[in-house]
Amino acid sequence: MQEIKITTTLTCYDNIEELPQHIQKLMEHAVEARKKAYAPYSKFRVGAALQLENGVVVSGSNQENAAYPSGLCAERVAIYHAGAEYPNVKIQQIAISATSDNHINKTPIPPCGACRQAIAEYEMRQDEAIEIYFMGGEGKIMKSNSLKDLLPLIFDKSYL
Repeated sequence: MQEIKITTTLTCYDNIEELPQHIQKLMEHAVEARKKAYAPYSKFRVGAALQLENGVVVSGSNQENAAYPSGLCAERVAIYHAGAEYPNVKIQQIAISATSDNHINKTPIPPCGACRQAIAEYEMRQDEAIEIYFMGGEGKIMKSNSLKDLLPLIFDKSYL
């Protein structure tokens, strides 16, 4: 038997002003997208913004549906839109902001498992890491240098 230890390192920023200027702007796009979320059931709003290598920013917000689980998370709305509109353009960064209508979340909120898998697919496809910045409604921001930091044992096409 062998024990394998998996570790990860994330960077934590105290507030949005500590982020590099271009990431501040990307996070502002995510916050604006979050405000457009359609979340009448969960009251939990998420916005995501992707920075593409061609300079284009693609945003998305979560879209709920009374027929659960037919809705879609903000990260997947944005990433699938980017994949459809800019199929050969790499994603450099993703900024995510999430909070509840019932209270302001101040803890950084990472992508859910389904979104991690979707991001993993695009990271593997482009063979280049995607930086992921995530926050609550305000406060601290976490940065992951790659999806592999959040999902170290990725399921990908090599298993198929």
